Amino acid sequence: MTRIGIIGGTGYTGSELARILCMHPDVEIAAMTSRQNAGVRVADVHPFLSGYVDLQFTERISDTKDLDLVFVATPHGVAMNEVPALLNQGIKVIDLSGDYRMHDVGVYEKWYGHTHTDTENLQKAVYGLPEFFRDEILGADLVANPGCYATSIILACAPLLKSGLVEDEVIVDAKSGTSGAGMVPSARTHHSTCGESIIPYSVGTHRHTPEVEMAVDRFAGSHMKVTFVPQLIPIVRGILSSCYFNLKEEVNQEDIDEIYRNQYGGERFVHYVKEPSIRAVVGSNHAQVASRLMGDKVVAFGVVDNLVKGAAGQAVQCMNLMLNLKETAGLDVPGLGV
Repeated sequence: MTRIGIIGGTGYTGSELARILCMHPDVEIAAMTSRQNAGVRVADVHPFLSGYVDLQFTERISDTKDLDLVFVATPHGVAMNEVPALLNQGIKVIDLSGDYRMHDVGVYEKWYGHTHTDTENLQKAVYGLPEFFRDEILGADLVANPGCYATSIILACAPLLKSGLVEDEVIVDAKSGTSGAGMVPSARTHHSTCGESIIPYSVGTHRHTPEVEMAVDRFAGSHMKVTFVPQLIPIVRGILSSCYFNLKEEVNQEDIDEIYRNQYGGERFVHYVKEPSIRAVVGSNHAQVASRLMGDKVVAFGVVDNLVKGAAGQAVQCMNLMLNLKETAGLDVPGLGV
């Protein structure tokens, strides 16, 4: 049985990892860390894990020996201080923060506002989007799990970018539930502020912007102009990203449909549909994509559960590849639907 550790076990992503991994057939959760809850039973902090996770939080992951892989589910700036020691011990790592997503240290420091202290491993990290980088993830030692917005946007855009049919600009209108803001309450996520409302936020400054730019440039083979507008909507889970392109040439809807079916026809977790729905994927590692031709424009949609395919589920999918397990292990369940 493969032994797994989770650094940052009290947050939404850390607890979601535990929810998924506690039912995984090939792994056991051997450690979960929390500085503020060290010594407290995990199930006392996360009652929904009662009867499934029989552990106490520890303050440090180093308190647990013989780990095979560690997830780092912390705010940015923490992972870069943890990852080098883990890799030096031969432990594989998946970082769910933004610390290792961008190989350009200058871009990281500009958007995140502090110095990166592990530039050596930054260059080695594999971007953890299995549908496009599966071969690189297989057997990797360090994987940077994509951001939730970035996952929904890239899944929607990549097939069109690879086709060469669209111009070098995309406008993204993305809407996310409140759990994407994390567990710590804020004035913006207070129910009386965000309930029955839609709130644009971090326009022009959202830290997923350079990640999206990096990925779309890679698929397009040239620099793409990205206009990204995130918005908070009064639901708990889920992201819907609408991505608008101008076409280079005249095509019909059947041409667009064929591009997406060719890309995702063999994928278990990404589905090309007519009408994407957040409720169809909530609670699951599944994603839905769709596209519609509108004259000389095309709009592509990407829908994910931000805590699963946008975070913990995708990380487990990467873990399965890194450890040569069945890619769908522990994840092959449908969305809630309602």
